[in-house]
Amino acid sequence: MNLSTTLTAEEIKSLVSGETADPFALLGTHPVTLKSGPGVAVRALLPGANRVTVLDLDPERGVEARRLNDQGLFEAVLPGEKEIAPYRLRVDFGADAPATFYDCYSFSPVLSEDDLYLFNEGNHYRIYDKLGAHPFLHQGVSGVFFAVWAPSATRVSLVGDFNQWNGLRHQMRSRGGSGVWELFVPHLRPGLLYKFEIRTVDGTLLIKSDPFAFHFEIRPKTAAIVHDIEGFPWTDREWMEKRATQDSLKLPAAIYEVHLGSWRRRVEKDNSQAWLTYREAADELVPYVKDMGFNYIQFLPLSEHPFDASWGYQVTGYYAPPSRHGTPQDLMYLVDRCHAEGLGVILDWVPAHFPKDPHGLEYFDGTHLYEHADPRQGMHQDWDTLIFNYGRDEVRNFLTANALFWLDKYHFDGLRVDAVASMLYLDYSREEGDWIPNRFGGRENLEAIDFIKNMNTKVFELFPGAVTIAEESTSWPGVTRPVHLGGLGFMYKWNMGWMHDMLTFISKDPVHRRFHMDKLTFALLYAFHENFILPLSHDEVVHGKASLLSKMPGDDWQKLANLRLLLGYMYGEPGKKTLFMGAELGQWSEWNHDKALEWDLLQYEPHKGLQSFVRDLNRVYSSEPALYELDYDPEGFEWIDFRDTDANVVSFIRKGKDPEQFLIFAFNFTPVPRMDYRIGAPRPGFYREIINSDSAAYGGSNIGLKGGVTAETRPWHNQPCSLCLNLPPLGMLVLKPTEI
Repeated sequence: MNLSTTLTAEEIKSLVSGETADPFALLGTHPVTLKSGPGVAVRALLPGANRVTVLDLDPERGVEARRLNDQGLFEAVLPGEKEIAPYRLRVDFGADAPATFYDCYSFSPVLSEDDLYLFNEGNHYRIYDKLGAHPFLHQGVSGVFFAVWAPSATRVSLVGDFNQWNGLRHQMRSRGGSGVWELFVPHLRPGLLYKFEIRTVDGTLLIKSDPFAFHFEIRPKTAAIVHDIEGFPWTDREWMEKRATQDSLKLPAAIYEVHLGSWRRRVEKDNSQAWLTYREAADELVPYVKDMGFNYIQFLPLSEHPFDASWGYQVTGYYAPPSRHGTPQDLMYLVDRCHAEGLGVILDWVPAHFPKDPHGLEYFDGTHLYEHADPRQGMHQDWDTLIFNYGRDEVRNFLTANALFWLDKYHFDGLRVDAVASMLYLDYSREEGDWIPNRFGGRENLEAIDFIKNMNTKVFELFPGAVTIAEESTSWPGVTRPVHLGGLGFMYKWNMGWMHDMLTFISKDPVHRRFHMDKLTFALLYAFHENFILPLSHDEVVHGKASLLSKMPGDDWQKLANLRLLLGYMYGEPGKKTLFMGAELGQWSEWNHDKALEWDLLQYEPHKGLQSFVRDLNRVYSSEPALYELDYDPEGFEWIDFRDTDANVVSFIRKGKDPEQFLIFAFNFTPVPRMDYRIGAPRPGFYREIINSDSAAYGGSNIGLKGGVTAETRPWHNQPCSLCLNLPPLGMLVLKPTEI
């Protein structure tokens, strides 16, 4: 037979050199014209094969394929018209018995034109169900479907331990102008390692991890693992249904911020320390957080990252939880357990930048695909990372779908979005001339703003009751206002200004605080401009900033008293609360991601007392509507007095929707007891002392009101009544009126 009638020398060369952009045009089943009439040619590229037999096309016997070259290209030609359908190959590789399998080039495409159109448009919000690797039943045959976006590649191959990482074996199908490449590989199962081999326009071969992979090898290895994330037996239906009907703005939110790798470590037999698994965290972290009275856990990023010291903020696997802690189903189990115990779960999410790891998103298909080409737009100078190109529809789709993915597949209750300020401003942390203005000549990143608005809109549309939180450090207006009213659409914003002002104030020696009372009170001038969360976060206890306790002035007793005072003030002011792990223990050392928290401190009464104080703060916070119902309404807060700078005393009232539901807070920021100190009160009657940060139970000196005090009908501080208090040194009192 004349081979030139079925395949040209140039076509053979393009196949065996991996230079063809359309392997399906040459491999698989194709009609040909023979001297005897129409026929069909079946071609397979199987490097290392000695003998290939095509099954199923001839029901009586297999058809022996001819070797066309030494690179493993085989062809069988049959006369007559044959229906194109999945068929099997029997292949002898010379070692074991011949292998029989369906040829991946005998299957039709999987992705629909609608899938491709929506993705290219930027609006395929379940694209994670399509791209990546998915166990799949296709044309009656089980296998795994793979798809990846690489529009500038001249060839994309699937490589893995199932094909000896040979890029010629599974060359993928190009879906034309969509830029998507796909391949269904029969017989493959979950658990196999894989990557994509990408041939660039200049002929360079790149080996890249799957941007949509659900699971990875444990670092420092970087291969993706085929994994089925469907079918987890969730038990949180009641939680999810209830969440959808609630208004979180009017509910308490005491958030415990956790780095899972260092909250607690498991001690191995050789005394080394290992990270907790997700399931171990379900057994240890969840009951601890519940006992401490928090009602949310916020995890530092739980997306795959190669560098431990990035704490998860330099992501390479946006759709995969870190395999250091277990499997995707193990994380689902942890979230499910949280919901069973009444705890919401918030995930730190990082759409602002990504690292330069060669297996990751950088220069993905030989072009600046996910990032900007110009470093004035595409390089984060502070972090040496790359900025997403939010103006590209498919990149925007990748990120928006990723936000929805964590809420969908893992039932997270919210996302805390990292580094929002760096997304909003084109000149963020840049000198003049190091940035490119927008099309109007301004500094606002218009594409990023549109992305943020759309992301928030879709979250609230598709997942009622879920929350988004902005870590935004500037005075950008309307961060937490709805998109339709011109805002960015977040539910909450971290009050970074409050955090920095409070730590500046509380770190000063009390003798100097009288000159800096504005740091203490300034946040109330703008407290109701946004839906604020008051954070004492991980960023404030690393990189030489010292732990919260070590920031405090004075001797050890005063340091602990100051820390209780700081925490009490945070819980008293309007806004939801976020506290980074370890603060409740009174750690002396700043946070170290490579070590567990200093749990041994709890053997000492002062530290155990601090932990009890935080537990009681949460108990009071969650049980008193005055502390959360009107967080974002000026009617929920009233100063009693903030002018007594000489005494360093401030006092205020927190109110609930019911005007009879109110609490009085009084703070003494000096180490001197203030005996018989008078403050105003809104009504007569007995006021019960429900929190005293100076209680002996917390490690204090036990100065206070011995249970409570009765208001006198003596006007004071523009109030009709007044209270005569014994204010403890570096202490806080919280008073609740009893029934009249």
